[in-house]
Amino acid sequence: MRSLNRLMIATLAVAGSTAALAQSSVQVYGRVNTSVERQKVGDVSTTGLFNNASRIGFRGTEDLGGGLKAGFVLESGFNSDDGSGTGSAGGLTFRRQSEVNLEGGFGMLRLGTFTAESYYAVADYGVLDQPNHDTGSLSDALYTYVMRDSNKIAYRTPVILGGLTIEGATSFHEKAVGTNDKNGYDLAANWESGPLALGAGFTKVGGDKQLGLRAHYTINAFQVGAYYQRSDEELRGKRNAARVTGMYTMGASEFVAGFGWAGKWDDVSNSGARQLILGYNYNLSKRSKLYAGYTKVDNKANASYATGVSGADFSTFAAGIRHNF
Repeated sequence: MRSLNRLMIATLAVAGSTAALAQSSVQVYGRVNTSVERQKVGDVSTTGLFNNASRIGFRGTEDLGGGLKAGFVLESGFNSDDGSGTGSAGGLTFRRQSEVNLEGGFGMLRLGTFTAESYYAVADYGVLDQPNHDTGSLSDALYTYVMRDSNKIAYRTPVILGGLTIEGATSFHEKAVGTNDKNGYDLAANWESGPLALGAGFTKVGGDKQLGLRAHYTINAFQVGAYYQRSDEELRGKRNAARVTGMYTMGASEFVAGFGWAGKWDDVSNSGARQLILGYNYNLSKRSKLYAGYTKVDNKANASYATGVSGADFSTFAAGIRHNF
């Protein structure tokens, strides 16, 4: 009888632990994205292998019951071309994303380090992230990113009004005594209904501000997207920028063309630029693709987009492989 009781207790214990495990999960995910490129900065050309924001991450959720879930995301970048990490001394860190969150019918509360939602609402959405997911040298070089990503707390609403979500965030600088550094603030809105999707974002860190608006429309096999950004900085003054991108899908193939424009900063003469992006994707599966592309950034005398060198133009021919896992 004692043996039977012990067997029953052990069975109940295993069943209870199985039920608990069924309510929580941890997923390993990531992306390996590597390209061969012929780059040119000014008059200097380089041929080589390049990493395009490869990453590895861990995502977990626990069902707390009553529609409430707790979760976390830890994500680290690495260099796929040489295998090194992107942290100090070539190690892995979770500076790309490190957050804990609580989600329910009220929406989602997020704490930690993560990219500003205004960026996803304006510059990295749908066709605007093509041909290489807004990463590497084929990415948009003209968008101005303002928000500080660390030490953040954010709240995201549930879907309301037939397709609208809003997220607001504050980045605490945790400043030392006697400094004048300011907290950062970010507000983003996304609305989707059928083929039309709209987005808007506003960011303020100290005296630097940016406002962006985005639209995306799908017509059968064709997608088109565009954004407008207004920047206002303490050092450089005001600037307008815009981008439009179109993509045509034919079977596993995607043909992409985009053009971006950045006006001059009010307080910096000859600081405008233009960017052309042409690309082709061949989707081997939902997770893997081959891609090829060309981009050219034309900088005026006091502009340094994509180069860090004033007046130097940038161009590249790239071919690569991207695999999501």
